[in-house]
Amino acid sequence: MSGAALGIEIVFVFFLALIILHRIYIAFGCHYDNIQSINRECFKPWSYIPTGIMPVFWRVVYWTSQFLTWNQLQTIGIAAANTWGLFLLVLLLGYGLVEIPRSHWNGAKKGYLLMKTYFKAAKLMTEKADAEENLEDIMEEVRKVNESIKYNHPLRKCVDTILKKCPTEYQERMGRNMDDYEDFEERPNTYPTEKGLVKLHKQVIYSVQRHRRTQVQWRILLEQAFYLEDVAKNETSTARQFVHTFQPQEPENKVIQYLYTPTVEWYWECLLRPWFHRILAIVLAAFSFIVVWSECTFFSTNPVLSLFAVFIQLAEKTYNYFYIEMACFFTIFFLSICVYSTVFRIRVFNYYYLASHHQTDAYSLLFSGMLFCRLTPPLCLNFLGLTHMDSSISHKKTEPTAYTSIMGSMKVLSFVADGFYIYYPMLVVILCIATYFSLGTRCLNLLGFQQFMGENEMTSDLIDEGKELIRREKRRRQRQEEGENRRREWKERFGNNREDSARSRNVQADQKESSFTETNTNRPVASKYTRANGRNERDRIELLQDAEPLDFNADSVSEDPLDSDSGRYQPGGRYLSMSRSRIFDDV
Repeated sequence: MSGAALGIEIVFVFFLALIILHRIYIAFGCHYDNIQSINRECFKPWSYIPTGIMPVFWRVVYWTSQFLTWNQLQTIGIAAANTWGLFLLVLLLGYGLVEIPRSHWNGAKKGYLLMKTYFKAAKLMTEKADAEENLEDIMEEVRKVNESIKYNHPLRKCVDTILKKCPTEYQERMGRNMDDYEDFEERPNTYPTEKGLVKLHKQVIYSVQRHRRTQVQWRILLEQAFYLEDVAKNETSTARQFVHTFQPQEPENKVIQYLYTPTVEWYWECLLRPWFHRILAIVLAAFSFIVVWSECTFFSTNPVLSLFAVFIQLAEKTYNYFYIEMACFFTIFFLSICVYSTVFRIRVFNYYYLASHHQTDAYSLLFSGMLFCRLTPPLCLNFLGLTHMDSSISHKKTEPTAYTSIMGSMKVLSFVADGFYIYYPMLVVILCIATYFSLGTRCLNLLGFQQFMGENEMTSDLIDEGKELIRREKRRRQRQEEGENRRREWKERFGNNREDSARSRNVQADQKESSFTETNTNRPVASKYTRANGRNERDRIELLQDAEPLDFNADSVSEDPLDSDSGRYQPGGRYLSMSRSRIFDDV
């Protein structure tokens, strides 16, 4: 009955709206009041509408009216997305315009880079220790699950899947205790659920990847620290040949290995490279100034103040297509570097960030890819504004660009096209000033997030800690290389002599064996049992004493094993009775 009442109301309102719209244009709204009786019994009326019906009804009415009334809905959605992207673009651009030239300028100062590397080493060691501890805890949980769920359990396949994600040493350690076969139905044990195993599987994947990532980052940071220390030592070298503390890996390209000699490496690392970074930093700083100036003045069309627009218009007058193409390429290339390089530096609670050497997890890749996709359209829109190729900026009736023909014009929303789109990019000036004075770094440092700051006491402590860590690792690696060199020299010096001596001993043994065989073959049978003399016979019996078993039941021990009269060893002596005729029966 309640559905019928609602249907009657909808039909009635529909025909009423048609009648009114046929006569006059009027907007009206309907308000429905729920009447509740207080302090008296309430009966459910026949037209009562259940809870949840009216919200669904109003959602249908609202969105239907929106789709019917907003004819340029696609353009509005694109404008909203570009507005959000432009907001994020300016934030990232303001950081990149200052940080990229400054990073190259600081790259010419080896002492600064070395101190920063020590600082990173101290922070990374803390993260590395935490990752190792977390991995140990997770592996302990896996071990307990592995011991509780045996081979005949229904969830054993899930446990095997988890074990495959564990490091090899943990797999071998856990596999040693899995030789038994027990019936899980006879043991009163509490087993984890499938939901718990899914959660444990996620924890294993995250902990293993985090541990592997910190290990790789630590090795890379060590190589960087050793390289910077080598550069600092070689700068004062008079030989002008670059000497490495540790033997570097040989390049795969033989041409580079032939041309990049120690002398060339010394001139590049100690003399040319610092100047290259300084010149590049000056060029990038000039580009940054042009971008900031153009962002603040691109709305002015008469006179044209945007330098990028001036360059493009000068090329248009001479119909120099190649110049236009190169100017557009370098402009958007520099803007892309400033914006996208900032994305590579973003760390969201140390969970979403891009790590080098294939150590980025899937979630960070998706997050970064999402940012790149959201930043690309507003970056192109901002480029069109800087060069006055957008008709909404230049106010000229020109042929629309491919971007405008697909994405539409911002003129649909006047407050966005004439307000936010024009004046918000001026905020890049404030962001550049804040980045130059490291206001963000100082704020994070005050909140407890340790940042590299030259005058800070905490930074100095971390630098000293990192320097000590690098020194210990360097000493350990030097001892390891010295041990390998000693083993190699020992093998080269004495390995061949050992092989020659062993080979000569084998040859002599073969010769003795062959000579002994020939002698016994050619000698008469009677001569084998003839005694030569007393001394030779005594030596022979002494040799036999080492080979025969002892008779621990004998009453006495004879001092002289030989009987001078008979030439036989007495049976009551130290050894068992041994007649020479019996000893050599098999000869």
